[in-house]
Amino acid sequence: MPRDVTGGTEDLFGGPGTPTPASGAPAPLAERLRPACIKEVIGQTHLLGPGKPLRLAFDAGQLHSMILWGPPGVGKTTLARLAAQHFRADFIQISAVLAGVKEIREAVERARVNRLAERQTILFVDEVHRFNKAQQDAFLPHVESGLITFIGATTENPSFEVVGALLSRAQVYVLRPLDDAELAALLRRALDKGGLDLNLGDEAAGLLVSYADGDGRRLLNLLEQLAVAARTAGRAQLDATFAAEALAPARRRFDKGGEAFYDQISALHKSVRGSSPDASLYWLARMLDGGADPLYLGRRIIRMASEDIGLADPRALTVALDAVATYERLGSPEGELALAEAIVYLACAPKSNAVYLAWNAARAFVQQDGSREVPLHLRNAPTRLMKALGYGHAYRYAHDEPEAYAAGETYFPDDMAAVNFYTPTPRGLEAKIAERLAYLRELDKRAREQGRG
Repeated sequence: MPRDVTGGTEDLFGGPGTPTPASGAPAPLAERLRPACIKEVIGQTHLLGPGKPLRLAFDAGQLHSMILWGPPGVGKTTLARLAAQHFRADFIQISAVLAGVKEIREAVERARVNRLAERQTILFVDEVHRFNKAQQDAFLPHVESGLITFIGATTENPSFEVVGALLSRAQVYVLRPLDDAELAALLRRALDKGGLDLNLGDEAAGLLVSYADGDGRRLLNLLEQLAVAARTAGRAQLDATFAAEALAPARRRFDKGGEAFYDQISALHKSVRGSSPDASLYWLARMLDGGADPLYLGRRIIRMASEDIGLADPRALTVALDAVATYERLGSPEGELALAEAIVYLACAPKSNAVYLAWNAARAFVQQDGSREVPLHLRNAPTRLMKALGYGHAYRYAHDEPEAYAAGETYFPDDMAAVNFYTPTPRGLEAKIAERLAYLRELDKRAREQGRG
């Protein structure tokens, strides 16, 4: 059966809430400190403050289906439970990691029983992005009929992970990581009400906040770990040194292949493009700290060199390639310095996307154009027959021409007008390339005027 959290004893949740573990052991600190009402929720003021969307829904008494999207430890489950308490609804919680269609059917059957008793049902699906399309579609008729109020929680972008039909029937609320002030407030509450009997110095408290990295649940779990370490060491007064030795710093918010991953690689790329070496180094360090594959980052750095610098500074591509080769030879952490060097070079280099635009334009043109024949004068003629057919006839060998340039010659198919794909920028080496191309175009013009083109 789906998990029911409405049948437990009264607790800090402020009503029928989290059941006591069967073993009789106390619930985790994060569970014991769940808010009893909306006003006790720390963070998410953009949703829960006076006049804000979720607060208005609670105040108006109008329950609706929703998707709660945000990183771990920001209150998604808490908000779902508070909604069930506020609207006196039966709260059914299932995890998309463990549940399947069978659990969905059982939840729906229970909702039908609740309807006969004139009671609302909230079906809370944690990690809803883990359900496949068929499983998500199974909710639709019951959400449409009002049999259940659906609340999904996800750490992934629902635009990509939740089917459109379900997404259109639920309001998406974006939950934000807790800032340092909010984490500090949560820490004070835990020290006051958690029964831990700890006295944290300011530096130790700051260290915990830093390690939590916006995740309230992580903060409380770290505090609990610290309390165990303190009891073992027979200490009540804790400083930053003890806290640092007792706790291993967690990696920053990061999910390989998830939303945070693509947000951060986007930030890195845009910082390089925006010529900010300091921000570029920050995002590179964040991704490496979070566990990103350095060689993946190396591939992206090579791409940046081609896409955003191009011929404004051709050395950028060489620097990027050398940095990746250096990392492959040295590994981590020594090789990371080469990646950092490449990032700084690319950020400081003159920028041009002229080649990038030219390549995209050429590809688009070819994709919509027909298969034109190669002009005879451009064809190779390795055999006597091919020469007899005119292959290579009247080809002008550029090195035999003045300035090694066959002025007035054309290299496009005979039935195709010349197309200008590449327009160099006035930055870096491309400024000189622009001058060179302009000079060659002038030679072409003169040759055609003299009937040589």
